[in-house]
Amino acid sequence: MSRLEIMLLIVLVVLLGLAFWGPAVAQPANHHDFADQRLLWGIPFARDVLGNLSFALWGLLGIGCLGRQWRTARRSGPQGPALSASQYRMAALFFTGLLLTAAGSGYYHWQPDDAALVPDRLGMVVAYAGLLGLAAGGRISARAGVALALAVLAFGPASVGVWAVTGNVTPWLALQFGGLALVLWLVCLQALPGALAVRWGIVILIYILAKLLELGDHWVYELTGHVVSGHSLKHLVASCAAWPVIVAIARVTKAGQNPDHLPQPSAKSPD
Repeated sequence: MSRLEIMLLIVLVVLLGLAFWGPAVAQPANHHDFADQRLLWGIPFARDVLGNLSFALWGLLGIGCLGRQWRTARRSGPQGPALSASQYRMAALFFTGLLLTAAGSGYYHWQPDDAALVPDRLGMVVAYAGLLGLAAGGRISARAGVALALAVLAFGPASVGVWAVTGNVTPWLALQFGGLALVLWLVCLQALPGALAVRWGIVILIYILAKLLELGDHWVYELTGHVVSGHSLKHLVASCAAWPVIVAIARVTKAGQNPDHLPQPSAKSPD
């Protein structure tokens, strides 16, 4: 194992310890008390429900972008620009997670309660796994990226299960904020050759803005004269985290479509 892989393992062990042996934190009693509870077209909490379509749209756009990249890579041959196998899998995991988040969060917001919150969070786990795997794969190693994604896929459902059974939300908070801390650390490292050029700073800013809108749900609702709530905007903003990833994949695809980026045959000297 490399030094950075060992450091990543230590960080994961620390986060795991904090999650399951740290102080228990109860989920706020008003967690399901969303500001905008208006009915629209027979849909309760309509704007929060429909806002999840943005996750589905970005997820479908990302999967379509991966499909174009795969077709371009096949045409350009083994020497052309293409995503690595691990990059492709992590991106596919991330975009699939967005689709699952759209379904789970839409289901939850239709009738917000603890039971419906479980599939909402499980969808988010898949998206987190893909995104963190991409970040670690581009800064530490492809092996570290795959290992981190698998760790999130194992730890995430466990954290949701602990909360569902005991009411302790600490493991879920460790996943969310520990994941953010991991990305902040990873972007401080030098990118590896061939790393997908994701603008991670934009991803981080999008996540922070989304959390602020979530926390300011009622405040934004009052500030806008009941036009839109902070939580509804949070869905729209959070889904845009897919944008820097899609742009990075599109650049690789464009490079593969441009013959100037492909190796040219060397000229033979005359006999």
